[in-house]
Amino acid sequence: MLGSEIFLTFFILGMAALLELAAIHMMLPMLVRGGAIRNNFRNYEIPVAGGLTFLVTVLTSFIVLHFFNLLRIREVEIYLIAVLGMAFLGFIDDMLGQRDSLGFRGHFSLLLTKGRLTTGALKALGGGMIALYVAAVYSAGIGELVINVLLVALFTNSMNLFDLRPGRGIKAFLIVFFPLLLFQGELFLIFLPILAAALVFFPGDLKAQVMMGDTGSNVLGISLGIMAVWGLSFPVRICLVILLVLLHLLTERYSLTKIIESNRGLRWFDSLGRSDNR
Repeated sequence: MLGSEIFLTFFILGMAALLELAAIHMMLPMLVRGGAIRNNFRNYEIPVAGGLTFLVTVLTSFIVLHFFNLLRIREVEIYLIAVLGMAFLGFIDDMLGQRDSLGFRGHFSLLLTKGRLTTGALKALGGGMIALYVAAVYSAGIGELVINVLLVALFTNSMNLFDLRPGRGIKAFLIVFFPLLLFQGELFLIFLPILAAALVFFPGDLKAQVMMGDTGSNVLGISLGIMAVWGLSFPVRICLVILLVLLHLLTERYSLTKIIESNRGLRWFDSLGRSDNR
């Protein structure tokens, strides 16, 4: 049994890695031709919404695995609906979003005071509905439902907070992903395609050749949120929600980049592998 699980693990990782390589090769030029170009933090024009490749990798991997009846359909269905929904909302923000109202309060201030729906507010509202969908399936009562909704929503947005410099978002994702993977039981196979996709995408992100955008960070973030809901005990989930709320309060008031740059250890890790000229 253990041998078959090891084989299946490497099979899924290898297949997903090849799919991600193919998706990057074919889709990034398509994004450029379609005008999906944005200036990064150093004002270089590079493709945005590269996280669309994550969808291709995850969806194709699940289609292949479904033919061999290797995954539990119910959990795959929940995960796919959540990932596709959040990627769609992120893509809208990447393509149509205006950067004049960054921050949770900024988006909802415009909505409540001027009746103006920004893509950020749409993403928050839609993301809340998706978080409710995920949480409702795995919540025994109203208290657990609230915690699970917050956990999924806050994890999703946390990746957006980190994805402001090349490689930072994926580094944060990997740091949280591997501990959460240990608590997934047999469901760990579901999250291997997104792991492979993130690892293959990582070098291009670090070198500032492409931005995964909110399209990609939403996929990574909601994956972490679902893993937390599925794998962790209720007290641990409460602690995580508190930490995530504190993170969001901190970043509403202070620049996360300035906090990182003011600490030698964090600054070193943040810049590790990053190209200096991009």
